[in-house]
Amino acid sequence: MCSNEWRTIPPMHIAWTSFLLALVVITVVPGPDFVLIMGNAVRSLRLGVMAALGVVTGLLVHATLATLGLSALVVAAPAALFVVKAVGALYLAYLGFMTFRSAGGQAAEQPRGNGNVFLRGVLCDLLNPKVMLTFLSLIPQAMDPAAPPLPQAALLSAVTVGVFAGFWVVVVPLARQLGTVLSKPKVRAPFERVCGTALIAMAASVLAA
Repeated sequence: MCSNEWRTIPPMHIAWTSFLLALVVITVVPGPDFVLIMGNAVRSLRLGVMAALGVVTGLLVHATLATLGLSALVVAAPAALFVVKAVGALYLAYLGFMTFRSAGGQAAEQPRGNGNVFLRGVLCDLLNPKVMLTFLSLIPQAMDPAAPPLPQAALLSAVTVGVFAGFWVVVVPLARQLGTVLSKPKVRAPFERVCGTALIAMAASVLAA
């Protein structure tokens, strides 16, 4: 009986090649998550890992919402999408301002616990509407319209989160190696000012999108 039921489900012909190529490009292009993780990773491996874990957790939430179709409801409501954009832009601007203001300061002047950095990573990703729109634009294009949508959305969302997580596994240790160079205040201060400015610019781009 069960075997006959499984036979009635058509196979999924997912467009893996185009999906993975687009996903790799999206992954390696720097965004707010990249700036936040890099800024923490150059200070210490622990902070970089916690920031990356926070970002991946935010991705998991986006993936779940996209799979259940809730993200599509937000996008379909202009007022709701504007609220998400506004809150996300304000938070990115806040992170950018704090990073710029504290540029070059001693680590002791900037207490950053594991939970604090993790939460920043979660919020940075969760409040970024471009991440939500990425899930809603990338995944449907790869799905097979003749196959059940929910299993495909779940699989593609899981792959998306996995690719991002794998990227951070490689990038965070590499970024930490720059810590010896950026430990000098004369070098670290300009780097952190660039990171802060980048976050503020990304906040503006979120509102303009």
